[in-house]
Amino acid sequence: MAGIAGHTGTAPGAPVARPGPYAWFVLAILCFVYVLNFLDRQLLSILAKPIQDELGVSDSQLGLIGGLYFAMFYCILAIPVGWLADRGNRVRVLAFSCALWSAATAACGMASSYPQLVAARMTVGVGEAGGVPPSYAIISDYFPSGTRGTALSLFNLGPPIGQALGVAFGASIAAAYSWRQAFIWVGVVGVITATAVWLLVREPAKGGLDRGAVPAPAPEAGKGGAPFWPTLRAFFASPVLRGIALACGATQFITYAMLNFTVLMLMREKGMSLEQVAVWYALVMGVGIAAGMAASGWLIDRLARRSKAAYAWLPALGLALAVPLFIAFVSAGSWQLALAFLLLPTGLNYFYLSPAVTLVQEEVRPDQRVLSGALLLLVMNLIGLGLGPTYLGAASDFFRAQGTERPLQMAFYSLLPFYALAIGMFLLVARRIRQQTMQEANR
Repeated sequence: MAGIAGHTGTAPGAPVARPGPYAWFVLAILCFVYVLNFLDRQLLSILAKPIQDELGVSDSQLGLIGGLYFAMFYCILAIPVGWLADRGNRVRVLAFSCALWSAATAACGMASSYPQLVAARMTVGVGEAGGVPPSYAIISDYFPSGTRGTALSLFNLGPPIGQALGVAFGASIAAAYSWRQAFIWVGVVGVITATAVWLLVREPAKGGLDRGAVPAPAPEAGKGGAPFWPTLRAFFASPVLRGIALACGATQFITYAMLNFTVLMLMREKGMSLEQVAVWYALVMGVGIAAGMAASGWLIDRLARRSKAAYAWLPALGLALAVPLFIAFVSAGSWQLALAFLLLPTGLNYFYLSPAVTLVQEEVRPDQRVLSGALLLLVMNLIGLGLGPTYLGAASDFFRAQGTERPLQMAFYSLLPFYALAIGMFLLVARRIRQQTMQEANR
């Protein structure tokens, strides 16, 4: 899969075209949609305690609704939705998806039972599957080669901003009014945003900014890119690509488990209030995740020049440094001390994402990059988003049934073996990369 069939970047020495004001306007709207995507997703974990108090939801049920039930639709539907967007109007797919997940978010606030809440959250997952793939394609057709990296990096600030705003506004609204109002208000904002996308964002010409680039060989007649099944088989046949996807999945098992239950633990076992969550936990999330993504991206650009294996050993190093701080966070006796210890591991836990995405993009041909990136996300999210929260909720209920005084705290401690598993998997990938590099050098 490593063979490159062509190059679509700017020709050497050619001037780089600059995007106009409308392109930046579109980027701002799409970034806001991405913020809403993660804000809606985070509300359930932020408002877990009041939801449990009113609907009588157990930790296991909370883990299922935030993990497996959501992931079944979000992860699997992302690939066909991306395929559909590639062949149709991407702006309309994005606008419809945003309206759907926003309406479903509002419906969460109207749920009067656990099954109704499950149905609404599943629908949120269906809608959010159409959020990111069309946005990447739209941005790539508004920003020419030489400016796309900057545009996409700004777009990818959506998750940390969304997570921080979800904590701040979700907790504030819930504290002042009710958890139901938080879901409804955020859903209404999303429907308004979807309407703005439909009316204000124009569908760009596909590949229109690549015409001056060095062309790639033309695809076969009737085909718009690399075939689906051969690309899928080649991805999973590659030890490096398969290994990096599984290692990222093991890491996301930890990160999504924490994202879904940290607020609940801070409130239930550390004595934190919703008002305090809205300020202090929001700051930890926003600063920690954004710093981790930015630092790992800056480091991998420099370290990979010396050794390609850095794409795997840098995430392993980040996780290893996070372990003692994670233990200190879980064992802290107050929420203030817990948040102080949580800041660094929040960033270090995300050292895997930029290296992994970059490695996959560099290992495959240009006409395989979109699908290969989708396959990476499929593996990561099915394991991490699908199983991480589900496991932690079940573990908490298990320890409660055993009479443990702090069952959720013990469930967090049980994540430590998964840290060891993820570190070991990344080191194995680093070894495979070195072996592959040596084989290529000896050819």
